Amino acid sequence: MSHLIHQWKSIRLEEEQVTLPNGKTITHTNIQHPGAAVILPITPDGHIVLVDQYRPSLKKWLLELPAGTLEPNECPLTCAKRELEEETGYVASEFIALGQVTPLAGFCDEIQHLFVARGASKDSECNLDDDEVINVSVRTLTDIQHAIVNNELTDAKTIACLSKAQLCGYL
Repeated sequence: MSHLIHQWKSIRLEEEQVTLPNGKTITHTNIQHPGAAVILPITPDGHIVLVDQYRPSLKKWLLELPAGTLEPNECPLTCAKRELEEETGYVASEFIALGQVTPLAGFCDEIQHLFVARGASKDSECNLDDDEVINVSVRTLTDIQHAIVNNELTDAKTIACLSKAQLCGYL
C-alpha cells in the first residue's frame, strides 16, 4: 500500500514498502508520472526543430526537443502530435515510433516515448501552457551536435532521442 506525500497536476509523490528481489524490505519514495512523448521534428530540408525552454527547477534555459506529458488515457502518438503543435506550431506528415527511454528509474516510473516527425512544417502559432516559456529554434544536425559537445545542449531526453534516431538511420 502506498502513501501519497504530494500531488501536482498528474504527477504524484508516493512512499511505499517494497520487498526487493534479495528479500529485504525498504521504504521507497517514488514519483508516479503518466509518461511523456518526445518528438524529433525534421523539416523537409533536413533541419531539426528544437525548443529553447525556461526550466524553473534549474532557473535557466534548456535547448531541447519538444516533449510533453500524456493526458489521462492518451496514447503516446496522439500526445506527440499534440505537443509538437502546441509547443512549436509545427505539424508533421509522418510520425515514426523509436521506442522508449526510462530517464529517472531510481525514483520515478516515467517512460518517455520517442518519435521522429518527418515533413515538419509551420502550421500555426504556439499554444503554450501557463507554466511554459518557449522560443522555437530550427537548426542543422551539425549545429546540434556541436551544441551537445560544447555542453550547450545537455537535455538527456533530447540526446537520447537524437542518438536513437541516428542509430536507426533517420538522421
